Amino acid sequence: MFHEQRRRAPESPGELRREYDEELAAVVESHGLEAVADATDVDRERLEALGAGDSPALTLEEAAQIQSLADGAPDDPETIVTMATEHLLLGMSSAVLDVDALESDLAIEMDAKEIQQKIERRAPMSFEEFVHVQYVIADEMP
Repeated sequence: MFHEQRRRAPESPGELRREYDEELAAVVESHGLEAVADATDVDRERLEALGAGDSPALTLEEAAQIQSLADGAPDDPETIVTMATEHLLLGMSSAVLDVDALESDLAIEMDAKEIQQKIERRAPMSFEEFVHVQYVIADEMP
């Protein structure tokens, strides 16, 4: 589950995103498209895309809404977002990374200030941005 602290990274951010998309798609499959659409802010088209193996645009909050329906996950999406971002901060500490180091290693365009704001939840974060930041942190873990 994406809200847990990662200590290892797969080969690429894309592979990490696929792993998480598969987990989210499994939630949609087990609960049903209509039930997930009713319980989240994610529209049917993006839920269908998940089920088809695609990576639709999601916010971190929307991914958390889906994840909160999974067995064993916290029921509150806000708790999942909080845990996910706190684990980013803990991971940065463990990997001895600051936002400048993250910026230089990210495969997407985000500056250090933007990274800091998103991790601290002072600015919205897309799920794609979260995955890229988490990937860099996990890849730098000792």
